[in-house]
Amino acid sequence: MLTDLDRPALEDYRSAYREPADFDAFWHTTLAEAREHDLALEVAPVKTDLETVDVYDVTFAGFGGHPIRAWLRLPRQRGGPLPAVVQSHGYSSGRGAPVEDLLWASAGYAHLVMDARGQGGNHAGGDTADPVGSGPSYPGFLTRGIEDKETYVYRRVFTDAVRAVEAVRSIDAVDSARVAVVGASQGGGIALAMAGLVPDLTAVHVQAPFLCDIRRATTITSTMPYAEITGYLAAHRNSVQQVFRTLAYFDGIAFARRANAPAWFSAGLMDDLCPPSTAFGAFHAYQGPKQIRTWDYNGHEAGGAEDLAIALAEFRPLLAPATQRTPHRKGNEEQ
Repeated sequence: MLTDLDRPALEDYRSAYREPADFDAFWHTTLAEAREHDLALEVAPVKTDLETVDVYDVTFAGFGGHPIRAWLRLPRQRGGPLPAVVQSHGYSSGRGAPVEDLLWASAGYAHLVMDARGQGGNHAGGDTADPVGSGPSYPGFLTRGIEDKETYVYRRVFTDAVRAVEAVRSIDAVDSARVAVVGASQGGGIALAMAGLVPDLTAVHVQAPFLCDIRRATTITSTMPYAEITGYLAAHRNSVQQVFRTLAYFDGIAFARRANAPAWFSAGLMDDLCPPSTAFGAFHAYQGPKQIRTWDYNGHEAGGAEDLAIALAEFRPLLAPATQRTPHRKGNEEQ
């Protein structure tokens, strides 16, 4: 069954989200503080039995100079510097194993997949701790430090993601002018943050993005992870306004308003984790060329492999060397 608005209503929907007046100043200061630390990039080869892909264990300095782990995968047969795809993973997951997720490297890209600090306890393990403590949370990561924008966990995660783009651009095998960001669910929310905070990306792809239109999401879905916020507020009844003041600095809609790279969104109309209207809230706010694909009978997986096929096809002309690029179609919504 539909979990949210139907497609015509989604076309008309515009979010009531309002960003804080000091949103840009907050993120400018946050990133400036992170850049006071040396990037401290380390790239170490990993021995695998793969024959067509080389894998490297990457560490770089994120928020607070804390070490962030990632995998870098490169096609073994390569000529000059490669276009890069920076990927963030879903909620509670991690970068996984060295031999997983070979799609982008197999398609000829440098592929960096970053750990979200403090997560990685689910099906795809992670290796990055979060050394910053916080107050009470319920019961996962979403409410850690949630009563103050300075201590909220996604301040650190989004900063780490920006530094991941800076890290991949400093690798010799990568063409720093050709970098895309991708992600599904939490990874889609992180990709939107990167798109809004890094002004010169080449392309963006987000599937069923999390952390968009957050206040609306907490009122129309009872599933995790958004239920972590409602559970927290059920116990902290007097914190509602402060919690949503904090979350306003981390909503994907604000980042979408600052993003200019060509973007592809997708949403499943039966998604009860990240309701499709929240994806459309970010989509309608997005300032760059954009398209969105909806999947009538899919949930949080959205288009799955079909979405990936779309991303591969659409990224190719944008991430090709400048002499091979074709103009991008602007302003088209994909039905």
